[in-house]
This record gives sequence, C-alpha cells and structure tokens, in this order.
Amino acid sequence: MFTGLIQKTGRFKSVTQQNGGSCIRIDCEAWANDPYQLGESIAVDGVCLTLVAHDATGFSVDVLKETLDVTTLAKLKHGASVNLERAMRADARFGGHIVQGHVDGVGTISAITPAGRDISIRIKASEQILKQIVYKGSIAINGISLTVAKVISNIEFEVCIIPTTLRDTSLGEKRVGDKVNLETDVLARYGTQQAKEEASTQSNITIEMLQNAGFKI
Repeated sequence: MFTGLIQKTGRFKSVTQQNGGSCIRIDCEAWANDPYQLGESIAVDGVCLTLVAHDATGFSVDVLKETLDVTTLAKLKHGASVNLERAMRADARFGGHIVQGHVDGVGTISAITPAGRDISIRIKASEQILKQIVYKGSIAINGISLTVAKVISNIEFEVCIIPTTLRDTSLGEKRVGDKVNLETDVLARYGTQQAKEEASTQSNITIEMLQNAGFKI
C-alpha cells in the first residue's frame, strides 16, 4: 500500500525484454539509510511494481504486458521524470490517502492554468473513471495524492497543484496533451461496485405482474 506522498523523482532509462517479459530501468539516488530490498514494491508514476535489481545509480522493476498496455509506462521517453514512492511501512505516519498502485486508466491533460501562486490542471478521462471521481474526493495522478477541485460533466475533472508539488514531482514537466496515470479513491471504487451489485439484484417483478399472475394485492 502507498500514500500518494511522493518521496523522490527518478529518470526513466529504458524498457528491455528479458526471459519473455519486460523490465524497466529507473535511474535515481538511493534512499539514505534505507537500502532497497529485492522483491519489495515500489510505485513508479503510480504503478505498483516489483523491484528485481538495484545498484548505486538506480533500480530495475519487472512489468507485465497488461500494465504496459493500460498505463503510460510504455510511452515514456528516455530521461523522463517519474514519481517514486516505496511501499508504506506499518510503523510509518499515514499521509495522503490509500493508494494501491492499481491504475484505473490513463487521462489526458486538457488545460494548465495559473491560479494565483498555484496551478489548476484539467484532465480528460473516460466516463467509467469519472463515475468514481467525486468533488473534494481523493485521486492519485501519476501516484500523487490530490484532491478533486471540480468535476465537469462526464468529460473531465480539475485539481489544484501547490508550488511544492509542482517542484518536487513530475507534474512540473507536464504539458497540455500529455498522458497521466489515474487511480481513483479505493473507497469510491468499492462504493461504485457495491451500487452496481445492488442494482443488479433488485427484483424486476412489478405489482401489475403479480396481479396478472392471480395474486390478490
């Protein structure tokens, strides 16, 4: 589990094919006094991946074809900035919101507008994703825990970015038209699923149908 509080950024180096699968290399400084553990989970731009190798200049993670298909990872250019967060420790302070690293889909930045000292970013997303986004709810954008400032019909939503987030994450390099990974709030996701299940189990029997069948109502 993650919190959406980005710990540092790295630089995407490459995707290579190994033993019939794909491996991504990320260049970054090591975490001080907290060495990597092989097999640990690490979120790269909000995607939960498994660390398979590391050295003084960075690390490598395995990635499934499905993950490459439904996220932005396959389209990253050499040297692109990526957000990094290691899995939350059980004894750590909890911040941000519950982030699983299970990306729901990709959105497209449609507008970047100054808002005083902050920046307002609008993102177009699929109708399915927007159904799980609520005003003032949480959302992870490239792994960053953010608050939804506005939902515009079934087309797009808006978040506001403070200067610190813009400076310390990959969002500072994003431009209109760029793709970003989206993970909706897990509570909203489960709530939507429960509503669907409840709707599907509701009876279609009406009073008229019962009367026509001979019941006295």
